[in-house]
Amino acid sequence: MSGTSLDLSWRHGGAPWGRWRGEPGPWPVIGALVVLSLVFQAINGNFLSADNLVNLTLQSASLGIITLGVVLVLLVGQIDLSVGAVSGLAAAVVAVGFVQQGWPLWVAVLAAVLLGAGIGGVYGLLTTRLGLPSFVVTLAGLLVAVGMQVRVLGSTGSVNLPYESWLVRFAQQTFLHPVASYAVVALVLGTYVGSRLLERRRRVEAELSAASLATVAGRAAVLAVVLLVPTWYLNTDRGVGAMVALFVGLVAVADLLLRRTAWGRSVRAVGSNVDSARRAGIAVRRVYVTCFMACTALAALGGVLSAGRLAAANQGTGGSDLNLTAIAAAVIGGTSLFGGRGSAWSAVLGVLVIQAISSGLTLLNVDSSVRYVVTGVVLALAVTIDAVSRRRSEAGGGTRR
Repeated sequence: MSGTSLDLSWRHGGAPWGRWRGEPGPWPVIGALVVLSLVFQAINGNFLSADNLVNLTLQSASLGIITLGVVLVLLVGQIDLSVGAVSGLAAAVVAVGFVQQGWPLWVAVLAAVLLGAGIGGVYGLLTTRLGLPSFVVTLAGLLVAVGMQVRVLGSTGSVNLPYESWLVRFAQQTFLHPVASYAVVALVLGTYVGSRLLERRRRVEAELSAASLATVAGRAAVLAVVLLVPTWYLNTDRGVGAMVALFVGLVAVADLLLRRTAWGRSVRAVGSNVDSARRAGIAVRRVYVTCFMACTALAALGGVLSAGRLAAANQGTGGSDLNLTAIAAAVIGGTSLFGGRGSAWSAVLGVLVIQAISSGLTLLNVDSSVRYVVTGVVLALAVTIDAVSRRRSEAGGGTRR
């Protein structure tokens, strides 16, 4: 991804299109998603219907935003076990602030997201200043956030949001006009081609190896198919949800920051080898703190959107298996548990795999226990691929820690 488009090279260290030696790239995940879709479609012909896919994308949005935050923390070799609880707390703050306290809705939403960012700031400070493991710090944060959520919701334990509020309408009923969705695709393609041509010119001027014009055109054509076909198909039903567009937009911004800014390069450097990053003069503590803050702020935003989609916040919001599901989605999507490897687009791929499994098994009326088993097996395979590719990278002279 460059700017606002999916980087088909999915590079880390300059390995175009992903390589099994060192880094497998997104292709195993994409292959698994295709296989899952074909299997579920063969068993139940409604799986790939436009209506079901619209529902699947809407269900993916809030979880995907939370997963995006997890990706950022994993990239620096840390972990956050409290994202589900933080999202539940944010949902409670929005519902109680808007419905019971009479705050303007935008104030309630802003307060919830800022609270989430503040929690992440505390995590970062405890981790960097006191040297506490992020596993322990965020586990403690999970318990605190759950307690605060119960306290905020009060004795009723549940608060309903008005259906006429813009948050509920945005999460449930707002879809992009077909023309707008195609305009977004055109913007993505234009940005991708422009950035690749600019990169190619710079490399040629520096007398470095550069992709040929035919290669750039080929990748752009593949990207066009990847974007246009789903957009067209979703538009045969209700279309692309506004919440889905927000999720993809956040992923694009995160990818741009990770690839084109000093902060993004620092994130990858710290995740690859924190000691080398410190010797290179990178402000390691600042990188940790900003990643934790971004993670919990996105978790809070995901909780807000989840409350809008359900038109309610209760003690179950953000609970159950949301923490582990978000982490699993990040890893399944291609983000390494060891740090330094992955992409913002890992959130998209991982969440689509998770939701495809859930939607497919739901259509088959399979017990929820099977969903946990299947998701666990897929996660184990993803971690195995990650560990094997990391070991091969180290054996090949990689710079992993």
